[in-house]
Amino acid sequence: MKKLISPAPHIHSGDSVTRRMGYVILALLPAWGVSLWQFGLGALLVTAISVASCVLFEFLIQRFLLKKASTIGDLSAIVTGLLLAFNLPSNLPWWIIIIGALVAIGIGKMSFGGLGNNPFNPALVGRVFLLISFPAQMTSWPLPNQGFMHYMNAETGATPLAKIANGSLNISLNDLLIGQTGGSLGEVSAIALIIGAVFLLATGTIRYYIPVSILGTAAVFTAILHACGIGTDVLTQLLTGGMILGACFMATDYATSPMTKLGQIIFGVGIGIITVLIREFGIYPEGMSFAILIMNAVTPLLNRLTPRRFGAPKKKKQ
Repeated sequence: MKKLISPAPHIHSGDSVTRRMGYVILALLPAWGVSLWQFGLGALLVTAISVASCVLFEFLIQRFLLKKASTIGDLSAIVTGLLLAFNLPSNLPWWIIIIGALVAIGIGKMSFGGLGNNPFNPALVGRVFLLISFPAQMTSWPLPNQGFMHYMNAETGATPLAKIANGSLNISLNDLLIGQTGGSLGEVSAIALIIGAVFLLATGTIRYYIPVSILGTAAVFTAILHACGIGTDVLTQLLTGGMILGACFMATDYATSPMTKLGQIIFGVGIGIITVLIREFGIYPEGMSFAILIMNAVTPLLNRLTPRRFGAPKKKKQ
């Protein structure tokens, strides 16, 4: 009689990568709907090109370079394409979007072996590469409500963070909540992002340690600086730029964040501090992308310093 010996885990929850990725896609739909309403055709084209390019590049790399079976069915390439699109302006030329998708999938993901092996968030790798390579196009932000058909000829303006960096403090919190501001596709409506984040928490797709530690740290650090006469107020800090998008949808990536609770909290605190430092003292108005990538590099160290012991008995309550 043959016995099958296999490593743990031996109990399967019935969950899958495809289901988790599907939840993330559903959670992003409210924010994408707002961006479509605000930026029209530009939002639609940028998203379609980004998602299609990411899926295509993953398929081609696996088929012809890695000689492996395609994994595009797990929806992770679609999630990468959506998150990349959410970090782009709605008037970005199509060929730049394709370059960003190639860098995100080819360098940020597949060069390390694919999903689960990548040390850095692929969408942010693509976004930062484009920001460094095409700074003029990546910092040209269309203003909202210009009609559905505007794409390349849309009127542009400064984002709320850029206005703050230039000394303007006349920022409407109501506009930040509902999305009446310029910016990338995924940063225009705080309410839509919060709805998506609540859905991810309710379905158990993400845990609250990273988002809460990022937003809480950013709030406390901002309050201290503001009390010293430096920077903006707490609400404006939390509702502008990619703060909520990064904290709830990008920093929580399974492959690039720590495994333990303590590690995740330290990870989030680091992102919160670095983001505020870059925003208030750096040359870039937005610092979330850089902060997440920096802390992605620290994740292996955090996993080593805060090891997770599988199968350890739980302590009984006294």
